[in-house]
Amino acid sequence: MGRYIVRRLGQMVLVVLGATMILFVCLFVLPGDPVGSLGGDKARDPAVVQELRQRYGLDKPLAVQYFNYVKRLATGDLGEDYTQRRPVNEILAPKVKNTAKLAIAAILIDIVLGLFAGIIAALFRYSFWDVLVTLLTTIAIGFPTFVIGLLLQNVFALQLGLFPLFGTEGFSSLVLPAVTLAIIDAALVARLMRGTMLEVLRADYVKTAIAKGVPRRAVLLKHVLRNSVIPVVTYLGISFGTLLGGALITEAIFNWDGIGLALVTAIQQQNNPIVIAVVTYGVAVFVVLNLIVDVLYAVLDPRIRLA
Repeated sequence: MGRYIVRRLGQMVLVVLGATMILFVCLFVLPGDPVGSLGGDKARDPAVVQELRQRYGLDKPLAVQYFNYVKRLATGDLGEDYTQRRPVNEILAPKVKNTAKLAIAAILIDIVLGLFAGIIAALFRYSFWDVLVTLLTTIAIGFPTFVIGLLLQNVFALQLGLFPLFGTEGFSSLVLPAVTLAIIDAALVARLMRGTMLEVLRADYVKTAIAKGVPRRAVLLKHVLRNSVIPVVTYLGISFGTLLGGALITEAIFNWDGIGLALVTAIQQQNNPIVIAVVTYGVAVFVVLNLIVDVLYAVLDPRIRLA
């Protein structure tokens, strides 16, 4: 297990380097000059533009720029923001915290709502509850995220006044963005849980346990739920990684001051240090969570061996 984790951490470094290298090339070939629009009229002065390009190392070849970035990244330095002239670490730290709060709230809703609905639908197959879960999850999956967000804003913020329309302050401002993020994922978790649980319920070892007189509750807890939840853990791991990387649409709709909103603003301003930092962070989070999911596999099912 230890060697497996060390090898995966090494792979993580290669993935981060590969992703940042591709991003550097993409940003380099994009039209426009990142420092051309800075400083208003003063920035249009060729001398000022040249000074800014030298300051940020943009006058050097792409390979040199990337090598310098990797050197800084190894020490935890993500560079300096073009527009605010402040360290990127200092700017992104509170935004990472806000995105983490939103992602954790959304994934908890996914787990509680999705697993509960999926288990109920599987245990009472073809009943009213099964039909209700199938109907509601179909509707939820069919709606785009921005429609769900705007609908919740209209009903619970504008009409009922229960929650703030925008902002990042306090628990009440977290509710609507978290629910918006969670609805589609919770529907997918419910569908996945229902399908895998029905498959496990039909398995021979479950039928054998019941035939031997093992109490139904023990069969459900020891065999059915434990084996059914493995594919769901995979999905939740990927989903959580995506959420931690920034929920672009939801953060933009609710003006939630997180990583996603920072990325959208940085792309509009061609603020490359922020763009590269957010992408690097997102890739690192995604790879680490994949490693955690793989380790959880072995914990949930000892038959799975990590070599």
